Amino acid sequence: MRKVLFLCIGNSCRSQMAEGWLRHLAGDRFEAHSAGVMPCYVNEDAIRVMSEVGIDISQQRSKHVSEYDGQHFPFVITVCDPARTSCPVFAGETHREHWPVEDPGMFNGPDEHRLAVFRETRDEIGERVRGFIERAGR
Repeated sequence: MRKVLFLCIGNSCRSQMAEGWLRHLAGDRFEAHSAGVMPCYVNEDAIRVMSEVGIDISQQRSKHVSEYDGQHFPFVITVCDPARTSCPVFAGETHREHWPVEDPGMFNGPDEHRLAVFRETRDEIGERVRGFIERAGR
């Protein structure tokens, strides 16, 4: 299986969702990982909205990108601009993609509005992961 690493700053929402989507949709073809430049925690709202579509990310954890030092990733996908600019170089040939996705964790509002933002992000990342699988899954 080819390894894919999703990177963002906190490894709390977007990269966690992407890891969950890829594992759910193509876990037999890709080995999904995620990490952050400044990891913190897996956001409870991300866990909640992913569970709404049948994907459990509750056992995933926020990891620092240094945990993957020395490993080869055929695919590295950044989901925010700060991660793109601070993304380390990995050994071997790596295909890089950048998916600039707004951070739903930055939205402060009433529960239903906040969850709506998380759902939009979840769905956008799901579509991007489906497109990635079509392009790279052959």
